[in-house]
Amino acid sequence: MTALEPLSTADLNDAHPGKVRRVALPFKDFGSRRRFAGPVRTAITVEDTLLVQRDLFCTPGNGAVIVLDGGGSLNTALLGDVNADILVQNGWAGIIINGAVRDTSRLTAIDLGVKALGTSPIRSGKTGIGAIDVPVAFGNTFFDTRKYVYCDEDGILVSEEPLSLDVSGS
Repeated sequence: MTALEPLSTADLNDAHPGKVRRVALPFKDFGSRRRFAGPVRTAITVEDTLLVQRDLFCTPGNGAVIVLDGGGSLNTALLGDVNADILVQNGWAGIIINGAVRDTSRLTAIDLGVKALGTSPIRSGKTGIGAIDVPVAFGNTFFDTRKYVYCDEDGILVSEEPLSLDVSGS
């Protein structure tokens, strides 16, 4: 896996109009990195983080972005400041959560891209339910480990291949 250059989603969309798909959900930014990109690693869980913390967050990220499908639940947070610090220490570029985060005042100071639907002060369960590196879908978009994501303040784009703004070479 290779880290990608975080590029403007508006410019990428203009340069590659048939190669990107917009994630159609109202994600908000919570980490200090507003622009991030990388190969996708996926996970699915609902209101539980034991499996993803143990088997994904604590592994080398190599500049990848975790796409965590929490079923859109805002009941419990799937990321807080402690796990965000773990992601940074392990070299992850960012995380997109179809669910909630907490410790938001602390997340803004952590050098990580974090997009989520909202917040919850409630800690997630620790039963170990879920799966890693399985296809997930939300926001009218399909994610799997063969995809790439580009994120900034304007939104999230998904592509089948790494993209650049040098369209003469693509």
